[in-house]
Parts: sequence; C-alpha cells; structure tokens
Amino acid sequence: MGSLLPTTVLSVRIDKRLKEEIEELGIDVRTVVERALREEVRKVKLERFKRLVEKALSSMEISIDEWIKAVKETRLER
Repeated sequence: MGSLLPTTVLSVRIDKRLKEEIEELGIDVRTVVERALREEVRKVKLERFKRLVEKALSSMEISIDEWIKAVKETRLER
C-alpha cells in the first residue's frame, strides 16, 4: 500500500563502502533519511521561531523573564 501523500525522488551521492554496509546491514535508507530530514526541518523551524520571538521581544523592550511571567499569569486567569 502506497503513501497517501505525494512523494518525490531525492538523489544523493555517498561513499561506496557506506552504501555496501547499508545494504549488508539491511538498513531502510528511505526511512532513516526521511526521519533525519523531518528532524532537521523541525530544528530549523524552531530556531527561526526563536529568533523571531527574540526580535519581537527586543522591539517591545520587555525581558524574556517578564514575558514568561506575563504568559503564565494570563494562563492562570483562564
């Protein structure tokens, strides 16, 4: 059964010995690569979000600790 999401081909050159080891060990390259790429995408998005928040906070002239306190207080008010 195929994936419901559209897929595309990604080609990469690796060391020949590494490829031989991968085949010998029966490693599912697609699964490993997809998992690693998803994790890297998550990390990059998180880092960009952190920079965006830091930039917004610096323009608001409020410290991160003050912002965290305000968020917590708002949550408690609910």
